[in-house]
Amino acid sequence: MASDCAPIVDIASTDAQSFGIAELSKEFGITPRALRFYEEEGLIAPIRDGATRVYSRRDRFRVAWILQGKAMGFGLDEIAELLDLYDVGDGGATQRTVTALRCRAKADHLRRRMVELQTMIDHLGRFADRIEAG
Repeated sequence: MASDCAPIVDIASTDAQSFGIAELSKEFGITPRALRFYEEEGLIAPIRDGATRVYSRRDRFRVAWILQGKAMGFGLDEIAELLDLYDVGDGGATQRTVTALRCRAKADHLRRRMVELQTMIDHLGRFADRIEAG
């Protein structure tokens, strides 16, 4: 199930082969600074045309993946590892397998955390009741 808080990009939704920083920023609702940061972190690699950054379809896909990963609670280091798995040379099979495993592990962790938080909420409510009762 996709998260509503991050863009899901259909890479085939455009015939364009390259994109400017303003175009990608607008499409994803992020600042140009965010794109430059992802470049500094080695997550995307636009080519340069003088001082202008030119982003490829691959960069566009990677930005979508980065934002989706962040929305699901992955850190940039984890996202970088998952992105790099695409380059293993198996058509993305390893990337899909590892990503699915990590998503399931994160979901399991969040379920456990929800139980812990619910327990804390219950304790706080009972404690507040005792305090108010005097």
